[in-house]
Amino acid sequence: MKIRTNFALFASFLFAAATAFANPTVSSPANGATVTTPFTLTASDSSCSSHAISAMGYSFDNSPNNTFVYSNSINASVSASAGAHVLHVKSWGQGGGACDTDVAINVGTAPPPASSAEVTVGSPSNGASVGSPFSLGASAPTCGGYSTATMGYSFDNSPSTTIVYGTSINTSVSAANGSHTLHVKAWGNGGGACDTDVAISVTAPANAAVVPSTAISVSNIDDLGSWQLSNDSAAGGWSTGATGLVASPSRSGSAREFVTSFTNNGNERFWVSFGDDNVSTNFLYDTWVYIQSPNTQLANIEMDMNQTMPNGQTAIFGFQCDGWNGTWDYTKNAGTPQNPVDTWVKSNQACNPRQWSVNAWHHVQVAYARDNSGNINYQTVWLDDVPQAINATVNSAFALGWAPSLLTNLQVDGIGNGQAIVYIDNLTVYRW
Repeated sequence: MKIRTNFALFASFLFAAATAFANPTVSSPANGATVTTPFTLTASDSSCSSHAISAMGYSFDNSPNNTFVYSNSINASVSASAGAHVLHVKSWGQGGGACDTDVAINVGTAPPPASSAEVTVGSPSNGASVGSPFSLGASAPTCGGYSTATMGYSFDNSPSTTIVYGTSINTSVSAANGSHTLHVKAWGNGGGACDTDVAISVTAPANAAVVPSTAISVSNIDDLGSWQLSNDSAAGGWSTGATGLVASPSRSGSAREFVTSFTNNGNERFWVSFGDDNVSTNFLYDTWVYIQSPNTQLANIEMDMNQTMPNGQTAIFGFQCDGWNGTWDYTKNAGTPQNPVDTWVKSNQACNPRQWSVNAWHHVQVAYARDNSGNINYQTVWLDDVPQAINATVNSAFALGWAPSLLTNLQVDGIGNGQAIVYIDNLTVYRW
């Protein structure tokens, strides 16, 4: 098991990993185009102000309101009022820079909406009582008289829609306890929008993680296109890695594969930024993990989250299943924020990834909270919906000079010389 101490080196790597300055590339709509509403916005950016992209977004005309996408690409259905507009497509770098490309468009009259019957929801049924997560199965071969371009779903009055690129949805969905309206949507290639609403009541199993209905969530973080990777140079050994989306194995139809090749107990870190929020103090990390056989050389699976706090310091929520010691571990700062010493602490709860069944999905949830000084209370971890109480409070604040960000790491540590392959799906972080 490693002990990381060189956070300055890690921080410099994160900010040096970007390429040269570039404004967003907008593939559609074209500048000067006439479109109907909603229209498809497709854009991407590789870097902004010489830093990797932390988020993209768009706005219209002189509006101060931005719609954010926490990725380095946008593929969204966008609505706008009829008439001439300037569409501002934007990106923000991890160093704080902002980049912009303006597109002049003329929005015409949209075709009448299609019947909601074009979206067929197989499960859950209307009025059903379900647990969390539950299975969502739906299809929409056409919408508005045209073949379907994308589908998606949202809850209640949330402005956030989870997009699925295809004519069907077959995924596992998490939701807070209580009554909800599940909106299952489709958009046709001709611009039509279709929707079927399903009333459900969510009841968590006994001892399940509790998420307030007011919590903010970012789902399908594993699908973001801005994942990066690096050998953990603060630990011993050496590693190389690769990551990408795969259709199988998956629970949702798209899972992220993490391949780590290592020598001398090397470790590979994978990470992605998924937002910016320095106010929330409570979190639930929720994902599904699949270990490909063989797992005999898998030492640790580390699942972290970092948050920049209002005082500019970074709270590091470090958590891992430690196969060296057979415990769940958490991190603390054994030094000071200005002179940090990141230290692993063994809990009194058992965990060893080599004892997890291989070629099977495992549900992992971790609950923790912080105060404004970076004192973190590691509360509970659930493995396959079985709770294990951690109940430990330590300081984990680091003065790293990082730009405001929410960031998650997945690290795979090896034993000896070999390779380990891990998949994650439905990675969701709740915050409140």
